[in-house]
Parts: sequence; C-alpha cells; structure tokens
Amino acid sequence: MGKRLTWTALAGLATSGLFSGPLSAAPPEPLPAESLDWQPWGEDRPADALCRGTYVMPGYRLPPPEGGRVSSESDSAHYGEDGETILGGEVILRRDTSQLEAPRVRVPGSRESAFAEGPLALRDQNLLVRGEAAEFSLTSDAASIDTAHYVVHDHRLRGDAVRLQRLEDGRYRLSEASFTTCDPGSELWRLIGNDVVLDRESGFGTARHARLEMGRVPVFYWPWVRFPIDDRRHTGFLWPALGLSSDALDYAQPFYWNIAPNFDATITPRWITDRGLLLGGEYRYLFPTDAGQIEGAFLSSDDGGSSDNPNAASRRFEGEDRWYVDYRHAGRFDARTRYRLRYGAASDGRYFDDFGSDFSERHTSNLPRLAQLDYRGDVWQLDARAQGYQKLKDPLRDRDKPFYRLPSLTANARWSQDTGFYQQWRSNATHFWRDVDRNAVPLRESATGTRLHLSPATGWRFDRSWGHLEPRVEWLATAYDLDYAERDTDRDTSLTREVPVSSVDGGLVFERELELGGRDYRQTLEPRFNYAYVPARDQSEFPEFDTRERAFSWNQLWSPHRFSGADRVGDLNRLSLGVESRLLEDARGRERLSVGVGQSAYFDDRTIDMNGDPDTLPPESNFERHYRATRDRSPLVTRLDWRINDQWRSRWEWLYDDHLERTERASTDLQYRAPAGHVVNLGYRWELQGFDPSVRPSDDDFRDYNREEYDLSFAWKASPRVDMIGRFLYDHTNSRALEQLAGVQWNDCCYGLQLVWREWIDDNDTARIEDDFTDRGIFLRFVFKGLGGVGREADSYFEEAIPGYRSTAF
Repeated sequence: MGKRLTWTALAGLATSGLFSGPLSAAPPEPLPAESLDWQPWGEDRPADALCRGTYVMPGYRLPPPEGGRVSSESDSAHYGEDGETILGGEVILRRDTSQLEAPRVRVPGSRESAFAEGPLALRDQNLLVRGEAAEFSLTSDAASIDTAHYVVHDHRLRGDAVRLQRLEDGRYRLSEASFTTCDPGSELWRLIGNDVVLDRESGFGTARHARLEMGRVPVFYWPWVRFPIDDRRHTGFLWPALGLSSDALDYAQPFYWNIAPNFDATITPRWITDRGLLLGGEYRYLFPTDAGQIEGAFLSSDDGGSSDNPNAASRRFEGEDRWYVDYRHAGRFDARTRYRLRYGAASDGRYFDDFGSDFSERHTSNLPRLAQLDYRGDVWQLDARAQGYQKLKDPLRDRDKPFYRLPSLTANARWSQDTGFYQQWRSNATHFWRDVDRNAVPLRESATGTRLHLSPATGWRFDRSWGHLEPRVEWLATAYDLDYAERDTDRDTSLTREVPVSSVDGGLVFERELELGGRDYRQTLEPRFNYAYVPARDQSEFPEFDTRERAFSWNQLWSPHRFSGADRVGDLNRLSLGVESRLLEDARGRERLSVGVGQSAYFDDRTIDMNGDPDTLPPESNFERHYRATRDRSPLVTRLDWRINDQWRSRWEWLYDDHLERTERASTDLQYRAPAGHVVNLGYRWELQGFDPSVRPSDDDFRDYNREEYDLSFAWKASPRVDMIGRFLYDHTNSRALEQLAGVQWNDCCYGLQLVWREWIDDNDTARIEDDFTDRGIFLRFVFKGLGGVGREADSYFEEAIPGYRSTAF
C-alpha cells in the first residue's frame, strides 16, 4: 500500500502509579500468561528472582520502514466499494517502533481512519496491547481498542480494560480498567476504576470510583483519585500509616504538595485516639548551592494516653501542648567555604519517646542548634559557630543542661617540611553560656564565661616501611574570663594555665613470609613504645564546660591526653609498651588477622581528676577512684580482629588488671555474613562498675552495677522471598531480657510484607532500674509494588539492632 498511515502506538501506557476502577466496574477477564509475552523461568532462573517468570518482547516481524512510512504484509489485499482497501489473512503493519498484527484491517476510501478486527496485537517498545477490535485515525494519533489487555514489560505492569482510547490531545482514557504488578495468573491485588484518564505530558492520571481489591475482595475505595504515572513528583495524598494496640488507634494521612521543581511539602494529620490530633509537616527546598528543610508537629492539650496509673510516663504532660520543630540548612559560598544552620526544639524531653518522628532521622538524645561557617584551605582551617542543643531528657535538672557556645572561633594550621619536621597551630576562643538557675547548681558549675585555648605544637616524623619515630612537643595555653553572677565566691574569675605536653612515639615492623593451610601470607611483628610526660597544674577553680575523663582503651596507650575538651589537662608520666602482629594475604595486603597486647607503666600518681586539685588524691574510702589515680600500671589491653574467612569475622577485646587479678572490661563478637544475605551476630559484654569515668551518675548510660550482657541477633534469608530477623539482648547481672525481637519479611513479585514483634525495657530516662518498665509492640508494613504501602517503615531500627543487616528493598 502506498498510503502513509499516521497512527502511533500507545507507548508507555502505564508506569508505577495508580489505576482505578469503580465499585460497579468489571474489567475483562485477564488473558492467559502465554498471550502476554510471559516466559516462566527455567533452568536460567536468577538466584534472586522474586517473580516466577519475566515479560519478554519478541522481535519485530517487519524491518523498520524509512522516513516514517508504513510497511505492511498480508496474505491478501483487495479494494472494495467506494475505494475501500481490505487486508486479510495475517496482516502486519509497522511504522517506526509500532507494529499492528491483526487478521483483518479495513481502510475506508476516505483514508481518515482504519479498522482492525481481532484478535489483534499492538506493539511498541516494551508495550503490548491485545484487543478484540480497534479503530485508528489516519489524520491524528487518536485510537480506540475494545476489550483491551495491556502489558508494560519493563515496569512489570499488566491490566485489562473494556475500552482503551488514545485521545487526539495525547491522553489515554480507559473504561472499566484494572492494573496490577502481580504475575499472570495471580490476583493478590489489583486496582480497578471505571473512568481512568492518563496524561503522559503532565505525568498525572485521574480515576473515578476507584477501588483496591485483594483476591477480588474490595478493601479500599476512592470516589475520585489523582495519581502519578511516572517518576515525577506530584501533589496528592500518600498512603496512610496505621498503628493499632490494645489501647489505641494511631492513624496518619500524609498529603504531599509539589510546590515547584525545587520546593515541596508534606502535611500529615495524625489521629491518636488516646492522645488527640497531632498535626505534622515538612517543607523542603533546593537551590544550586543551598538546600534545607523544616519539619515539626503540634498537639494541642495531650489527652495523656490510656493508662489508669496517674504516675505513668505517658501522663506526665496530660493537658499540655506537645510540639517539636527542627530546621536544617546547608550551603556553600565556594568550593572551600561552607555554612550550616540548624535549630531544633521540643516542648519536653519525652516528646519523641511518646510520638516518634514522621520525618528524617530518628531523634535520640538531643536536638542540635547550630550556625556554622567553615573554611578549608591548603594550610589554614577556620571555623566560626554558635552551637548548642536541647537535651531530650525528662526530668532534666539544671546541672544536666548543656552549655551553649556563643560563639566559638577556631583557627588551625599545619606546615610540613621535606626533612620530616612539622609545625601545628591550634586555637579556639569560645564563650560558654547556659540557661540555668545559678543558685540551683554547684558553685563550680554555675560559672559561665569565655575561654581562649592555644595549642601550638612541633615535631619530627621519621617514617619508613620498617619503622617510625616521632618526638613531639605541644604547648597548651588556656585563659578564662568567668562570671558567677550573684553567687558569693572568692574564686578568681580570671584564670590562666600553661602546660607542656611532650611525647615520643616509635615502633618497628618485622616481616616474614609464611605458609598456612596451603596459602601464602605475610606476617608482621610490630613492637611499639610511647612515652608521654605532662606535669600537673592547679585546675581546682577551673570550670567544666566541655570536658570528660576518657575511659582506658587500646588507643589511650598511645595518647598523652587523659581528658576530652580543654578544661582539664591530666598529669601524666607514663611509658606504654605494646606489640601487634598482623597476617596479610595476597598482593593487596588484605588483613586476615590482627593481634595486639599492650600495657602502660606509670611513674607518678595521677593527681588531676575532674576536681583539678594537684595536691589531693581521691580519698581512700572511694576505692575505685583512688586506685585508678595511684595504680602503677594500667590494665593489660589485649585485642584481636580475625577474619576467619570471607563469611566469618571475630573481634575480641580484654582489659585485665593483673594486680587485682580481675577483668575490667571485655567484649567478644562473632559475626557470620553470607553472600546470600544471611547475618548472624553473637556478642558478649562485661564492664566493671564505674570503669568509664566519663559516665556520671546523672547520665542515662550510668549503671550502678557490673555490666554483663549477652547479645544474639540474626537476619536469615530463608529464600529469595523470605527474610527472618530476630534479636535477644540479655542483662545477666539483673537476670532480665533488655530486648526481644522476632520478625519476618516476605518480598514477593508484586507485594512486600514486614511483620515484627518487639518487647523491650524502657529505662524511663533514669539511671535506676527500679522504675524501668517493659514495653512491647507489633509492627506491620504491607507494600503493593507499583502502588504504595501501608504501615511505618522500621528498617532503619532493624539495621541498627542487627549489625550487618541490610533490609530487602520492596
């Protein structure tokens, strides 16, 4: 035929959005799998395949015509009355990437349209539409197919419609249509609507009288719904989140507002039957060099929960407004200069314990507040910030409130010479302030003021493959201008301190070739020493703005600093000796085994503690503090990191006091990770009461008992579809389970299910175990692939609770 046909195929008919159907809609019965380009897996089935087969588009039966023309092939062709052209037998028409297959095609003499009788098949790239009859316009792109069955191969979508039309403006209209991503023959779920309009140009679709069916049973209904049909963001309702317990119903209905390509917002009304209406929201924006977001929520007059106990934690804020806000912004002026803004606040320290967060990260211990300008040069690094945070603890005593840095200015630099010499400059000036009743805290803690801290250093680093040597001298100079407000004190408000810190660090590396189990290794033996001397200086009148004493560890063997922060400089006259041996495999030097043992010898008592008095040791009545200050050697530190093979790994650390013959801290971890996705973790923890001096009795992590815990967790991929997860954390000291968790995740071709039971101890934000209580819950999440899901995601928590676990993407 010489006539150029001007129809186009219905490419991209459906994507990962919603199709819909009315309560009375009745789409045609689906075709069998073999009619939908479906090929079940055979011996070539991928190991991780979730579906039982795949859609495969067959090759074109005609070569592509040139110049947009139409090529045709048929068993017969003749002209009828009034110039009508009839193709019969097995008719094939192809234009560009579109191809029509039908037993009979009729073109009237007007050449304005063409009619195809079925059963017919219309194909385009990754698209198949089958139907009983079709009409195509030869003057526009309009088309209509009756009793249509469609498949979009790359999106794994299929569906049926009584009529499928392509309108002249490029939109598609489907009457009494269905949509699903399930394998042919499976109708676990499908979405049905009696009037569906798809606009590919805008990326939107609409449906009237839409219903969701599971196993042909209606479970949800929309009178009208607007939905996306591509990956672009669109305004509309998101899937709700539903929580149910024995006492309350928790329902959240997010609404997404696509304001502009670089602006959007999510508004989430949330109804909690025993709390009230919580209105949450998030606004995000993006510019070429800046980005940020603000989120928050508000609940007017908390109903206090359903507990009958008036002292229950849930009723602490009954009748009060509950809220939080968290603003974040980050940007850059150029490649070296960046800035950040952050402001977080909550009505109380229990807000996130009671309500959680619907957006972004999980809030845990505090809400940061920050304004920072940062410059990174080749030599100088400059930082200016105003910083603080709200500590999320209830009740929160004045003495536990954090200090604000208003402002904090830092300037650091480093210079190096080819001879191995180097110089460092570190400096910081900070004004510390906090909002407390000065009379409600100890005198030392009532101080606010400005601190200037300078720490220039110089050293020489000799570094070769067979060893290293590094002598280093650092000068710590600190000055304070303090304010005790109206407190009556004879303390000096202008304080200075100068302390030299000298150290020498050195080590050797011996190597030898070694054969074990028929494999070649390179074994190293690396003895190391570190001598540090820091004289004692009187710091008894110094404040405690940002300083804590560090717990002893392997790294502390080689560090001259006993405190974090700049308010305390610990005196030290110590020699550390240690040796490490590593087993290296293959040319890349991959480490299979690392074993180390070390100990420090003290030549003087350590008189400086948080009290800062160089002339007074802790009283002998406090045995642990006194012993820690006067012992002549540190605990023996032993560590091991062993990659047994590519699946098994073990870590071990042991701090043993060879004088009192007791273990101060021990930890053992054994992990199994298989390529298939299995993860098993076995852990043991022991820690002597008071071992970590940085943890104070007022801290949440404080324990007034020796810690002994066992931890078992696993994530087992029973099949490509089924993941099983679990955890059991046991406090052996107090004979109680701190956490129990068991769950299953089913990941099928067209849906995902996550069901988890969890029971845990809530410490009630105190260090005492007497007021701890047990909490428990069941978490359910159901996802319709290509459609959305119901339930809150718990994946981030599971990944924290089960090291090595990576949730399967639905």
